[in-house]
Amino acid sequence: MLHKVLFYPVGNGDTSQVVLNNGRRILFDFCHRQKSEKEDTPEIDLKKRLKSELKDADRDDFDVVAFTHADMDHIQGSTEFFELQHAAKYQGDGRIKIRELWVPAAMLLEEASNDQQSDEFVLWRQEARHRLLEGHDILVFSQPQLLMDWLIPKLKERGESADARDHLFIDAGTLVPGFTLAVDGAEFFCHSPFIEHCDEGDVIRNRAALVFNVRLRADGSDFDYLEVGDATWEDLEDIVRTTRAHKNDDRLAWDIFNIPHHCSYLALSDEKGDKETTPKPLVKDLLLMGKKDGYIVSCSNPVTDVKESYEQIQPPHIQARKCYERYKDEVGARKVLVTMEEPNASKPEPLAFEIRGSGLSWKRSTSFGAAAIVTSRPSRAG
Repeated sequence: MLHKVLFYPVGNGDTSQVVLNNGRRILFDFCHRQKSEKEDTPEIDLKKRLKSELKDADRDDFDVVAFTHADMDHIQGSTEFFELQHAAKYQGDGRIKIRELWVPAAMLLEEASNDQQSDEFVLWRQEARHRLLEGHDILVFSQPQLLMDWLIPKLKERGESADARDHLFIDAGTLVPGFTLAVDGAEFFCHSPFIEHCDEGDVIRNRAALVFNVRLRADGSDFDYLEVGDATWEDLEDIVRTTRAHKNDDRLAWDIFNIPHHCSYLALSDEKGDKETTPKPLVKDLLLMGKKDGYIVSCSNPVTDVKESYEQIQPPHIQARKCYERYKDEVGARKVLVTMEEPNASKPEPLAFEIRGSGLSWKRSTSFGAAAIVTSRPSRAG
């Protein structure tokens, strides 16, 4: 059995994909930079790459596309790439279909001014609302009252009951339906958003973003991928605290840790630190949940250890990288990898991880001809 986890070099942006042994494909976020279509830029042409991968698999769709939240670096170019069900003008013409859309409730609650109506986040709000009203091809994470205040009158107009769409809402602390370890070798445990992230009136995208524990089973061995959007240290502490309270500590463990917010120090602490960020206590606990021979991935521009980097305001932050390096060593993980650095900063390639019963391997770029690095200590199932 073989599963794959792929991270794409799109600059300071997020796109990753889980490809299961049975062929099912789950895409997290989508960030296509227009400049990437030129030959002289390091960012990957994401549209071209994903279409090529789907063509090789004889497909024109993804089983799941999950948008962690609606910031541009997580949705850029997506409404030109995917087929949207709510309007004919977004259909056909080689667009890629989405069998099931996963979105946080906040995406359906986005407010927009008149001059924002063509913006991509508005189109995804319309698409998500359409699918929810139609009652298929979508899962919405969290069920805040603000959203129900919109939905219930719409259902009444259709002659349907107030709870007719309840099966399409997923709560934090539960498994996402449709995937099982027995059938797919995979399950998705939702860490966030919590309902209070959307019920306080002022919806903050990052706080209300999707966070998952993705558990992959191969030949009786379990591996955990912690898929995190742009969470802050407060969000991560909430996740650790809540997960422990419900005795789901194993869902905090990781073989692959996706660094939040492009290696920003704010995912670790409110203090950057001069040379290295010191994580808040519960964030530190999360970092210490790493398994031996795992990997930490920063979906970001290169994180260089030069004098200028220590004064940099926008992520990535070298102080944060040094923190992750410290805890990588502490738990015996193998490497901190940066998407825009491998195999080199001038022409990065997707980071490809393969998961078999024998272990987790990072497949170096074939252009360099290097062998895979394989873990020797997979976790046994159960």
